[in-house]
Amino acid sequence: MADWIGVGTPTADRYREMAERDFRGVSPLYEHIALGVAADADLLRRLDSLPPVKRQPNLLLASVRFRGGPVDSYEDFAEFVRDRWQDVAATMLARRTQTNEPRRCTALLPALAALPQPLALLEVGASAGLCLCPDRMRYRYVDEAGAERVIGDAPVEVTCRVTGPVPLPARVPDVAWRRGIDLHPLDLGAEDDVRWLESLIWPGQDDRVALLSGAVSFFAADPPPVVAGDLTRDLVAVAGGAPEDATLVVYHSAVLAYLDETDRGRFRDQLAELRRRRTVVWLSNEAPGVAVDIAAPDGSRSFVLAQDSVPLAFASGHGDWLQWFDFSLR
Repeated sequence: MADWIGVGTPTADRYREMAERDFRGVSPLYEHIALGVAADADLLRRLDSLPPVKRQPNLLLASVRFRGGPVDSYEDFAEFVRDRWQDVAATMLARRTQTNEPRRCTALLPALAALPQPLALLEVGASAGLCLCPDRMRYRYVDEAGAERVIGDAPVEVTCRVTGPVPLPARVPDVAWRRGIDLHPLDLGAEDDVRWLESLIWPGQDDRVALLSGAVSFFAADPPPVVAGDLTRDLVAVAGGAPEDATLVVYHSAVLAYLDETDRGRFRDQLAELRRRRTVVWLSNEAPGVAVDIAAPDGSRSFVLAQDSVPLAFASGHGDWLQWFDFSLR
């Protein structure tokens, strides 16, 4: 399977690859900084003193911003990292890339709505739980001809461009129960946790900042329940609280990429044990090769939405576009 976050790749290559494949054309500031890090022997030496999973470009960049550092020029960025290395490294060791993008629900909605209702939702790697609320959003889907389809009625609106025969539902799903599991759940009422989520958004993506702010404001009054736990050990126990008369859905977005092969296997063992006890639907929304073996379109960093290991669609990692495959769920 693909090593999407590049744990087994030299640090310089990880930064260069992310600059060229992820940041280019999306975040010019981050592209410039990531290329600078890839050529900076001193910063690479410092990064290589950290555990491999903690050397990620997104983690370094977010940690610098969380600490109030500059990202408008490489020279200022590098000087800040050198001067404040102990603080930056402490943040990188303590925090995780817990991006919580509510717009990812645009890919999940068609699959969720096609299942027997009501649903019991169990999201692993749930961060602050913003993707645990697909029934508490308004969706605006726009097709290739510019025609719009609006589903739901809520203050938080997410927009998605669609291609292919997407089975858009008439209404949002009926959710009877929801839980999230995360190693370190983020609290929508905690200023530092919200600031960390903001720091993970790339510069120039003002629409994502606005969406996060609106979602945090709306959901903080009635936050989705996320429990501290490990998806490789606690899945079965947490799922034990789900009602038997609801369709249990275990799902995740951009989570398994941060596990090594051993832990991915342990998660699948947990899923298999759970399936010996009851029927479970598994929805994965991950980079190609992480949950299912499929080539990315044109080598892009798109995600693959899959149901029980059957690929359904390519999706943007941030949920702003969805390319459904040429068949229907129904």
